[in-house]
Amino acid sequence: MHPLRILISNDDGVFAEGIRTLAHAATRRGHKVTVVCPDQERSATGHGLTLQSPIRVERADELFAENVTAWGCNGTPADCVKLALCELLQEKPDLVLSGINHGPNLGTDIFCSGTIAAALEGTLEGIPAMAISIACFQWRKFKLAGELTMDIVENILENEWPESLLLNLNIPPCQFKEMGPLRWTRLSIRHYEEQFTRRKDPRGDTYYWLAGKAVKDLKTAGDGPSEWPSDVAQISDSSPSLTPIQPDLFWRGKLSDLPKIELQNQLVL
Repeated sequence: MHPLRILISNDDGVFAEGIRTLAHAATRRGHKVTVVCPDQERSATGHGLTLQSPIRVERADELFAENVTAWGCNGTPADCVKLALCELLQEKPDLVLSGINHGPNLGTDIFCSGTIAAALEGTLEGIPAMAISIACFQWRKFKLAGELTMDIVENILENEWPESLLLNLNIPPCQFKEMGPLRWTRLSIRHYEEQFTRRKDPRGDTYYWLAGKAVKDLKTAGDGPSEWPSDVAQISDSSPSLTPIQPDLFWRGKLSDLPKIELQNQLVL
């Protein structure tokens, strides 16, 4: 395919191996890559924006492969993509990629994810976008994930990327020969047990550490097609999970299924 203009960001920061691997995978296929990402880790920042302090950027080309233009930014992942699209890039990119994230972005955890937020900024601007994650915090073999990412996005772009489609790719921590087939998946509902650990500091004061263990959702979609497993179930089967997401979070059920609301004995909804 013809060379693409690709903007890459993340929430793990400019020094993360995942983003360097992804940028290298794209440039090796002849694409023009620009990186704008946080200057340090900004994980779990969600779609936060910097409003009360200045946003600064610094060139970081030397951290990446030849022909990659890169900036480190002191803002959030969403800041990075906004700033890139509005100020730093001379031309609108053909594609926005966020990742490769060091750890999973599965199910409803995406609402806390800076990785997803960076990609979503592209979607909101009408640009094809995908978030990419390795579903294990300890796995550091990113090359396969980079090649799989480029295979997927090049294939979809050649067949016309649907409007307002954000893709969330999670890749299991295993070698290719151990990996199952890529499948479309739905978002699981993620619940956690014992979310906070209560501790005492050296002065005897109580503090809390957010942790918790995820309760895995292995169900298939409730009223959707049976061929759609949850993203958690797909990863548990050592298979890549590709979840289509839309920024429109509007209720998809029937109006008649919504609760009735009465104010002062008057039916208003």
